[in-house]
Parts: sequence; structure tokens; C-alpha cells
Amino acid sequence: MEKREVEVVVISDVHLGTYGCHAKELLKYLKSIKPKIIILNGDIIDIWQFSKRFWPETHMKILRKIMKFVVEGVDVYYLTGNHDELLRKFADMRLGTFYLQNKLVLQLDGKKAWFFHGDVFDVTMQHSKWLAKMGAMGYDSLILINSFVNWTLALLGKQKMSFSQKIKAKFKDAVKFINKFEQTAAELAIEKEYNYVVCGHIHQPEIREISTPAGEVTYLNSGDWVESLTALEYNNKEWKIFKYEHKNFEKDEVELGELSDSEDLPGKLDINVLLERIKILD
Repeated sequence: MEKREVEVVVISDVHLGTYGCHAKELLKYLKSIKPKIIILNGDIIDIWQFSKRFWPETHMKILRKIMKFVVEGVDVYYLTGNHDELLRKFADMRLGTFYLQNKLVLQLDGKKAWFFHGDVFDVTMQHSKWLAKMGAMGYDSLILINSFVNWTLALLGKQKMSFSQKIKAKFKDAVKFINKFEQTAAELAIEKEYNYVVCGHIHQPEIREISTPAGEVTYLNSGDWVESLTALEYNNKEWKIFKYEHKNFEKDEVELGELSDSEDLPGKLDINVLLERIKILD
């Protein structure tokens, strides 16, 4: 398959290491593009819920593919989120074209874009982190149950459903939280005179103009690879939301076995060793 050239790609909330992560679909997407810049906007590896008992090969292949982008000279910015907050102690680290940061500002065709995960706006994260972690475990369990239900519905020829989307739509507090999150991000960006503010965290893909008495800004959110399966793409001075659709990748299935020689990298990256080292340094 001929790869699409993309100037900037933004991906967030992959949650590698959890049952809800759609690593296979993300790998297909990454193999279909030829980006100049990749921004991993937080919660890529879910260190909160990481377990040595669950780390599928497809999850490892995502890390290898990211490493391959770096080897090819693609600028890869890993911005830390709350689920991978242990990496914040290494912020401002650079290895070749790989950058580990907490936030990022880029000039895109004369306009300033501000990227950060967004968990700083989450009151639960700031004051009751244990509650946030419990919520994350509950969310992962909900996704696992939802996957089984959707598998059953598919066998019966019925339409799939999203439990979490139904819950968000039903409870006004969830809708209010999302609206407040977006408004707060926009107000801060306007105050700092940015043209774009790009977040993750709330698993809600979005592109919209937000105006306040102080000005206006384009708010963007890359969604997630648990339910939405979305990314942000910037090309020719325009932002778009990429939405993964299985039918568009049927001819380009990614094998679940070993990567081809052209796709693999020398040596094996052992995620268990990596995370053990992080814990030792904690």
C-alpha cells in the first residue's frame, strides 16, 4: 500500500498494556502513513495498570514502529499524560529525533500550536489520584465487557454499542466536565496567544472554534485508541480528524506474527525491563 504523506500526526490515549487498547488497528494506521512529525500526546503506555501478565506482541510492535520512525529521522514528541506520569521525571530528554516532554509549542504555517495532555484540568487527578486510578480500572473492565457484548452482537448481525458513550450521554455531569475541560483549555490558549490548543485525556475527538471576550482559538482533541480509534492530522494548513474504519484496511492486514525484516529493528525492546528500571529510579 502506498503510504500517505502527513505533515503532523497527533495520537493520544492509546493505553498500551490494557485490554481495551486497539493496538492492531493503530499499527495498521501507523504503517499507512509517512509523517514528518508525530506527537504522542499522553497515556501511550498505561503504567497505572501495567502487568507483566498482559503485554501482547501487537503492543510491543507499536513501540517498535515508533522507534522505526525515529530511526528514519521523523521527529517524535512523547508528551506525558497521567497514566504515564512516571516518565515526567525524564522530561526534556532527547534521543536523536525522539523528544520526551510535558508540553510542546510548534509553529505551523505561521500559527502557534500548543500541545499538552490535559490532565492538569482534571480535579480528580489533582486531589484524589487514588479515585482516578480506581476509575481507570473500572473503565478498562467496562471496555472488556463491552468488547464481549459487541462480539456477541456481531455474531447476531446486530449493531455494536458503546457503553461508555451511553454513560457520558446519559449523565449531565460527564457532559459538563467535557465542556468545562474544552473551555478551560481554550481560555488559557487565548491568554497565551496561541492559535491552536491540542489535548487528549478525555477520549473525545473534536475540532471546533471557541470564542471568548478575549479572543478565539481552535480547540482540538485527538480522541483515543480504546473506543474512538482516532487521530489528528495536519496537512496544507488544515486540521482533520482521522477515524479508523476496518473496511479501509481490509487489503492491508497486519500480520500478528513477526514483523518483516524491513519493519523490525535490531535487538528486542523488553518493556518489562524498561518499566522495572523506571520503578527503580522512582
